[in-house]
Amino acid sequence: MHNDMQRRLIAEFFGTFWLVFGGCGAAVVSAAFPQLGIGFTGVSFAFGLTVLSMAYAVGHISGGHFNPAVTLGLWAAGRCAPRHVVPYIVVQIVAAVAAAAVLYLIASGKPEWVSGGFASNGYGELSPGRYSLASCFVAELVLTFFFLMIIIGTTSKGAATGFAGIPIGLSLTLIHLISIPITNTSVNPARSIGPALFAGGDAVFQLWLFILAPALGALAAGALGRVLYEDSSIVDTTVVEERSRS
Repeated sequence: MHNDMQRRLIAEFFGTFWLVFGGCGAAVVSAAFPQLGIGFTGVSFAFGLTVLSMAYAVGHISGGHFNPAVTLGLWAAGRCAPRHVVPYIVVQIVAAVAAAAVLYLIASGKPEWVSGGFASNGYGELSPGRYSLASCFVAELVLTFFFLMIIIGTTSKGAATGFAGIPIGLSLTLIHLISIPITNTSVNPARSIGPALFAGGDAVFQLWLFILAPALGALAAGALGRVLYEDSSIVDTTVVEERSRS
């Protein structure tokens, strides 16, 4: 059991690290070199591709959460064993901070580089489109809700076996296409915490929204998913093992 948990946490660490490093890295480089033309469309695909690639690389080990909101939503849906919730979330946050640190080290090596918002999330003055607190809260809640519904649905009985990573990765791309102008897109508290610690100032002060809204959206999706897919088989092997013992 100890080795199983260790493998799961290592998988969650690398998956979350890659998501933050790849997605936020694309955003930071795009801001530093606007002439490259990657824009927010390229950043959106970068985030989607990080999840898609790691879902197949390590998702079979840990369930491929890479996001505290996903862990909470899957727990609410009965897809994640309670004993895994806290360790997963802790490792995801540690991985996000580590990825942001490495990204900061690399990006700061460019002459005259200015960190700016460092791909952090924000509302009001920190929102790319200057959207209000209420607008940003609703956007993060609704988008996280649908992200979890897609995850739960594509990993349920009757869904195409072995293909869940594709719609999940593409849905994260779509979410970024919608919300980068609004909040710079979180739907992932760990992804928000890592860059905010290096951006500092109001980015840290505003973190509460990017923790609370995704958590509420995920829990709502998990509660609905438990009803909607109540007879579904569980992809997360932890829960399969739990049921086999009961």
